[in-house]
Amino acid sequence: MIVMAIDIESHKKKLKNRKPNINLVPLIDILFTLLIFIVITSNFSATDVQSTDSGGTGKPNVTDTSGTAEYYVMPVDNLHKVTVNNHDMSDEIRNNAVGVHSRVIDEGQVSIRPGEIIITTPSNFPYEEAVRAPEIS
Repeated sequence: MIVMAIDIESHKKKLKNRKPNINLVPLIDILFTLLIFIVITSNFSATDVQSTDSGGTGKPNVTDTSGTAEYYVMPVDNLHKVTVNNHDMSDEIRNNAVGVHSRVIDEGQVSIRPGEIIITTPSNFPYEEAVRAPEIS
C-alpha cells in the first residue's frame, strides 16, 4: 500500500498567486450573435424623398400616400410667427404647430425658418384659409 501525502499549504499558495483567467471568445460570440439578430430583424427601409426644389425652402413633398386631409400639421420648434402673404397669422399657432392647407403646400410656397413659417399662397387663394389652428388631441 502506497500512501502519498497531500501538501495543502502549497496548493493554497498556488491558488492565491493565480490571476483570474478571463476568456473573451464567448463574449465576442454572443455580441456577434446579437448583432446578426438585430440586423436581420430590423427594418432599414428609408422614405423616398424627391426634391425638385434646390432652394431648400423646407416645403414638404405631399404625395398620394399622405392621405386626403384638407389641412396638414406642420410642427416647428419654438414656433412663434406665421406669415401668409405678409399677413400675420400667428394666432393660429397651437403647441408649436400650425395646420397648412393642402393646396398651399402643393401649389404655393412654404418657407420654414427657425421659429417661423412664411407662406405664399397660390393665386386666387384667400390668405385667411391658408392656415388654421391644428386639432391636436
